[in-house]
Amino acid sequence: MPELPEVEVVRRGLVSWVRGRTIQGVEVVDPRSVRRHALGAADFIGNLEGATVTDVVRRGKFLWLPLLDAYLSQDPGTSGTPVRPAVALMAHLGMSGQLLMQDRDVPDEKHLKVRIRLSPADGKPEQLRFVDQRIFGGLFVTAMVPTDDGGPGGLAESPLPLIAEEASHIARDPLDPAFSFDLFYRRLRKRKTGLKRALLDQGLVSGIGNIYADEALWRARLHYARPTETLRRGEAERVIDSAREVMLDALAAGGTSFDSLYVNVNGASGYFDRSLNAYGRDGQPCKRCAAAGVHATIRREQFMNRSSHTCPVCQPRPRNGRW
Repeated sequence: MPELPEVEVVRRGLVSWVRGRTIQGVEVVDPRSVRRHALGAADFIGNLEGATVTDVVRRGKFLWLPLLDAYLSQDPGTSGTPVRPAVALMAHLGMSGQLLMQDRDVPDEKHLKVRIRLSPADGKPEQLRFVDQRIFGGLFVTAMVPTDDGGPGGLAESPLPLIAEEASHIARDPLDPAFSFDLFYRRLRKRKTGLKRALLDQGLVSGIGNIYADEALWRARLHYARPTETLRRGEAERVIDSAREVMLDALAAGGTSFDSLYVNVNGASGYFDRSLNAYGRDGQPCKRCAAAGVHATIRREQFMNRSSHTCPVCQPRPRNGRW
């Protein structure tokens, strides 16, 4: 599943292509990909056509396009009159969702689900296509609500204190300029759980998935089972700094692609997987230990129906560890 760096690569690509353009037409090729839009495909289309995309925003792994002059229909049980709140097109990439910019003469992708036709712009493709092989992702129109701290909703070109309603429950991520380490640390110390489990808790800190949790913990020289209530402030700072660094490195490499399912808006794969130090390297030498002349092998262990990758030498398991 795409993690924060992969979604941020998509956001950065999208904003240069779609910002300021009007949606002139929408075709839902497969209604399953708009199933999260409660009032159905026709209402989804009606809400989008004629609206202008004002930005592309990301918080954690959530991505949305704020819209100008868009209508969001009310529940028909309350009133048939459309309302005009702050509205956004929410994109949930799931396991294999892709947002691709394509010229209209480019043949449809095999797993094309939704086609959005944008107003003409010099040198820019006309269509935004949502492609999804496994159909775990989808698009829907949602209201935007004020942020609980009054800060920007997420990373954007023109940040506003609004957030897509479906993303309002998640915490800020380490790349968010409004991320508060003090708030994160206070909440972390109250968790009484294992460190990696806490990092994967999107209500505590968003955007860190399995791959980057392993990489951040390796950089921070901490084991995934370290009890959160025993973490000193400096150790917690080291973890967040490591998570931020590894995600920035991944961004510079275009994200992490293990197969053709993750690509950016131009259809190109990232190559950060070539720089991984822990994740997926079980049975291989620990690069840090090898550089110090110490023999150590990355170990893979079962964790929450997933896997964790650690070095037993430079990331020793705590005696009172928690999963």
